[in-house]
Amino acid sequence: MKNFWTNYPEIAYELEIVKNIIKDNIKSSEKYFKESIFELVDAGGKMLRPGLLLIASRFGNYDKEKMYNLAAAIELMHSATLIHDDIIDEARFRRGIETIQSKLGKEYAVYTGDFLFCQCFIMLSKFNYSMDNLREISAAISQICKGEIRQYNLRYSLDTGIKNYLKIISGKTAALFAISLYTGAWESQCDEKTSKLLGRIGYHVGMAFQIIDDILDFTGDTLRLGKKTHTDIIKGYYTLPIIYAIKEDKEGKIKDILENNIIEEKEIQELIKLVNQFKGIEKSRKLADKYTEKAFRSIEELPECKAKKILKEITHELLSRNY
Repeated sequence: MKNFWTNYPEIAYELEIVKNIIKDNIKSSEKYFKESIFELVDAGGKMLRPGLLLIASRFGNYDKEKMYNLAAAIELMHSATLIHDDIIDEARFRRGIETIQSKLGKEYAVYTGDFLFCQCFIMLSKFNYSMDNLREISAAISQICKGEIRQYNLRYSLDTGIKNYLKIISGKTAALFAISLYTGAWESQCDEKTSKLLGRIGYHVGMAFQIIDDILDFTGDTLRLGKKTHTDIIKGYYTLPIIYAIKEDKEGKIKDILENNIIEEKEIQELIKLVNQFKGIEKSRKLADKYTEKAFRSIEELPECKAKKILKEITHELLSRNY
């Protein structure tokens, strides 16, 4: 987290405060429970969503205490979804540490994720946040759940289609990026136009971010990315590069591989070759670029201030990853 925000020491400092607020709100007398959640919080990731919320709040009247609590609630919500994701994916590691479901069992992880969701709403009740905003946050959680359900229902489907894929990532990733920027602006008393514009920026950034992530599953390596690559393919989640390539693969070579019950390294390498051959990576890059361009065009519409400059630089950092 610190490396990502190095050029913005004020935000890095505030995100440490946010992290401590999270810890204060998830304390428990249950030893293993407390240790497992604290470990996840300390692993931290980039804390993108709370960071974006703090940036958006600077476009209005910046009430630090109120924004720190809201940012902590948003990150807690994100952590809860990650814990539940790990259960479904049977993931062993997250952010370089053993997952709760792997270490303590699926039942324990389910209750932990549920607890974090509850604490999130308790935190949202501590300040006089607008009812409209609370409804928007609830709607975002609903979108995330629907995105995950849609993705799960389409596991191993060779006819997922671009439209379904975009609906999935809209819920899984873009919704929380959008709500982070929107709520930060709205709760700092920005006008409706600015708040909605920031929400739209979050949506475009989230869509591009996830598409790039899915491209990196084909072009990146485990050491550089800090996570195991090709796991989506093995688990039957066919992302945009494969969807595009299947459409161009008239002989059905990709489908033949994916219909095989066991996909090993040899098959993975052949899939990567075919996805490149049928321009799955190239077309995915073009779509990611379209969302990136939309994000930057919308940023230019924002009022001139230091926060706009930071948001533009952060967006460039997020969406210019080497893919």
